[in-house]
Amino acid sequence: MRNRLRVLRAERSWSQAALAERLGVSRQTINAIETGRYDPSLPLAFKLGRVFDLAIEEIFQDDPKEE
Repeated sequence: MRNRLRVLRAERSWSQAALAERLGVSRQTINAIETGRYDPSLPLAFKLGRVFDLAIEEIFQDDPKEE
């Protein structure tokens, strides 16, 4: 799964640690999501949507190469 998390975070000048604090997760979790090593849980995906005021589909995209 691809995501725009790094871009969205950079547009707001937020560090990984700052975003992690807003979401109640570790900085390592944010890094793992951004690098594609971890797909967030549905509740965390919804939190991300609320933080960025976007639909989940605007943050995460299916990657057909992974199928």
